Amino acid sequence: MQITAADVMKLRKMTSAGMMDCKNALIEAEGNFEKAMDIIREKGKLVAAKRADRETTEGAVLVRIDGNKAIIVCLGCETDFVSATPDFKTLANAIADAAIAAYPADAEALKAVKMPNGHTVEEEISAQTGKTGEKHVLAYYATLEAPYIAQYVHNNSKVASIVAFNKEVPEETGKNVAMQVTSMHPVSVSESDCPQDTVEKELAMYKQQIAEDPKMAGKPEAMLENIAKGKLKKFFKEQTLEAQDFIWDGKISVLDYIHAADKDAKVLAFKRFSLND
Repeated sequence: MQITAADVMKLRKMTSAGMMDCKNALIEAEGNFEKAMDIIREKGKLVAAKRADRETTEGAVLVRIDGNKAIIVCLGCETDFVSATPDFKTLANAIADAAIAAYPADAEALKAVKMPNGHTVEEEISAQTGKTGEKHVLAYYATLEAPYIAQYVHNNSKVASIVAFNKEVPEETGKNVAMQVTSMHPVSVSESDCPQDTVEKELAMYKQQIAEDPKMAGKPEAMLENIAKGKLKKFFKEQTLEAQDFIWDGKISVLDYIHAADKDAKVLAFKRFSLND
């Protein structure tokens, strides 16, 4: 059967695959467009399998907020060249739109969400891998639900944060706190919700440092314990959001900044993802 240029262009519009990929798929499918589309999708899976061990350090981190719900998602790829292409940006935005609309519980559930064209998110990512010959992955996905949610996406789209508040706060306040999370990468909102394994790891490290310090030899155990706890308090000051120095005014804490706008406002949770970490 003869495959015309018009046939190839039609399949290209349907799949966004390369011209030769479309032509070869149509030849293999003997002109059947549905079979040709399946062939192109299968090619994407094959390419993905071959490149499974490649690192995806480029991509786009996107945020969507709808009322009291928000998502943060990252579509990863191998090079900044691919992440800058219109096809990549279109797919990343389509995935973010699908995520906020369906609001799946986790990344695995998001992969199964149907896109407007009837294909799943996972199938579309696989197809994009086949088109570019470069590994694409759903690198990150998280949700937040709260009375008010603020966001910040850095202008390079490689790092972003969403922050949940117990009540509505001024837009600028919310954005600045989200920028704080993005810039300073806190481990938790406050000392009280810092993960216990993180606390234990830090305390053990400080005790080890003290034990190896010749100046501490022979000192009372209680003194050494207090020194370790003092180091831990410094850790909480530097690494928990509420206690951190506010990036725009180092004389006040983030909690002070929030309370200056609304004394009853409080951060409930945050999510942050960076392709640079």
